Amino acid sequence: MPHETLPPAPEAAGPGHPTTTFSGRPRVVALDVLRGFALCGILLANVKPIAHMLHTEQVTRAVVGVGPEDDGLAWLGLFVDQRFFPIFSLLFGVGFSLLLRSATERAPRPRVLLLRRLLVLLAVGLAHMFLLWRGDILTIYAVVGLVVLLPSTWLPRRAVAGLAAVLVALPLILGSNGLPLVPGLFLLGSALTRYGVIDRIGRSTWVPAGLGLVFAVGAIPATWLQTETRIGEPYFNTWFGLAGLLIAGVYVCGLLLLLRTPLRAALEKVFAPLGRMALTNYLSATVLVLLTARLVGGSPDGWTSATVLLIAGAILVPQWLVSTLWLRRHRQGPLEWLWRRATWGRTETRLAGAGPATEVDHAADGSPR
Repeated sequence: MPHETLPPAPEAAGPGHPTTTFSGRPRVVALDVLRGFALCGILLANVKPIAHMLHTEQVTRAVVGVGPEDDGLAWLGLFVDQRFFPIFSLLFGVGFSLLLRSATERAPRPRVLLLRRLLVLLAVGLAHMFLLWRGDILTIYAVVGLVVLLPSTWLPRRAVAGLAAVLVALPLILGSNGLPLVPGLFLLGSALTRYGVIDRIGRSTWVPAGLGLVFAVGAIPATWLQTETRIGEPYFNTWFGLAGLLIAGVYVCGLLLLLRTPLRAALEKVFAPLGRMALTNYLSATVLVLLTARLVGGSPDGWTSATVLLIAGAILVPQWLVSTLWLRRHRQGPLEWLWRRATWGRTETRLAGAGPATEVDHAADGSPR
């Protein structure tokens, strides 16, 4: 199982509509909800791999990954394993292109800002990897961003969309999943932003309904084929990766549909604070899992699905509370603000009293997706 990893807004103008900002470029609340939802699923996927770091004899196994049939959490794995990292990868590409759009309007050398941003992320990822968890994904995201995303900014959007399709399909055809899908998902998020899809993401009902139905129809046989194929057998990675992508698509479309209902306010309250502070929450979750694992004791291999769910809940609830209280006074989380400050290198990105949240903040609100 590949590891999954790895950010007070004004009231929305209406169901599915983004908040109004001073910059004229609204912040899309749906992205915060999607990011926060994905953060919850990613923590579920990462609880046991992170906890394995306390058992040195199992570190290699944890970093390589454990399939659903090995860890006794088959039912949970069908809804979690490789179902959430595609959402974060997509959102990373989205945030990158949103930052490029804003930087182009505000800085004479926008790509220098993007380069600086990725280098800072690389440094953070390396520190996280060597100090806390070898399964860190931030380093991979930073490297792929430097090699794939940054050069793609010189390409026309049609070329970016074409490359995205190729780089998503090719790993599945070659029997790979997980990290090999990241470049294609990055470019897909970038292409969706450059075609204006993200600006309209919360305004449609029929599009996510239709796409969600298509994804669901494809996910059912793909998931069945995944369960019928053992790890190491031909096509296992293909079905595993395809099922993950399709179910991730179902999750995204389902949430976008729910945001068009009276449940919108509840979804924003639950997931948006976690999403706006996703980088802070992602990194702090590693520390909290390690601490909790010591309290629980025993080998993570012996944990039941209920134990994993309780550990994740025990971490997410206080993270949600802290995020909610923090965002009442500040526009961004502490690590999100530091990342943005390191990117822009200007005092205008002050922590408090900086005005309403903008689309620029989407690029600094979370761990690499």
